[in-house]
Amino acid sequence: MSLPQTMRAVEISIPGGPDVLRPVTRPVPVPGAGQILIRLAHAGVNRPDALQRAGSYAPPTGASDLPGLEGAGHVAAIGAGVTRWQVGDPVCALLPGGGYAEFALTEAAHALPIPAGLSLAQAACLPETFFTVWTNVVLRGGLRSGARFLVHGGSSGIGTTAIQLARLWGARVFATAGSDEKCAACIALGAERAINYRTQDFVAALKAEGGADLILDMVGGDYLPRNVQALADDGRLVQIAFLQGAEVTLNFAELMVRRLTVTGSTLRPQSVAAKAAIARDLEREIWPHLTSGRIAPVMDRAFALDQAAAAHARLESSAHIGKIVLDIPH
Repeated sequence: MSLPQTMRAVEISIPGGPDVLRPVTRPVPVPGAGQILIRLAHAGVNRPDALQRAGSYAPPTGASDLPGLEGAGHVAAIGAGVTRWQVGDPVCALLPGGGYAEFALTEAAHALPIPAGLSLAQAACLPETFFTVWTNVVLRGGLRSGARFLVHGGSSGIGTTAIQLARLWGARVFATAGSDEKCAACIALGAERAINYRTQDFVAALKAEGGADLILDMVGGDYLPRNVQALADDGRLVQIAFLQGAEVTLNFAELMVRRLTVTGSTLRPQSVAAKAAIARDLEREIWPHLTSGRIAPVMDRAFALDQAAAAHARLESSAHIGKIVLDIPH
């Protein structure tokens, strides 16, 4: 595969709103030892991209300054020591950054094959959300069959993934969403009940069921003490973001008396080895269910690469259901 010297990309010109995203020309990166270069066909759009654009989520040392944490396409070049992948192989991958471009680098161990039957656009929706949900719902959250599981933002990319994975695990799934349409989408994916947070109280709804054994939250703010109220004794709250802020007053005595666990994680700063282990777990435990069609990514809308600002505007409007992707034709 012959490689050009330059590529089209979208960069963050200054911290700010969606309009600070601008098309640029950048050099095509060169893979180092253990890395692959992917000729991207599609890239996922995620909340961390918007946080980075706003200046509140800096990329790790050595990562591209371009936004974009996942994508799908074909291997364009391989670095020293890479044995699993060959040039031309179709892959989807977790990226350390740089997905808003025609080419992106990642560790070879963070790439996965495209599940049979899925398009490259669908595959671009998988890595960031499935890595995040697997880590926080299964590994940190200890999800088990029969557990009462509540996911906030059930119609988001994370939410639609968490609903399906939890149902796969045999859990009873509850979700919150901001409209009746979004609630209907959650139920269609397998939620037992979807709670419109604008008109209903999720605390009361979960208490009526005996409390949640596990809650996955990305809202934060005043949801934190309410989540504690909604938990069953010995329940777990797993925090993955703070859209409404990270600082609240919380009565830790209640956590002690009721034996509650509050934990959380972020994906991007984790080590290469940790993310490689997650990739192996997903390929073994989840990829067969994607191939069989038992679960599938939910796509909202696709935008052209040079329309990344419009994609961010839709993301931040919260009008979407499922994942937003960028199309990157060559």
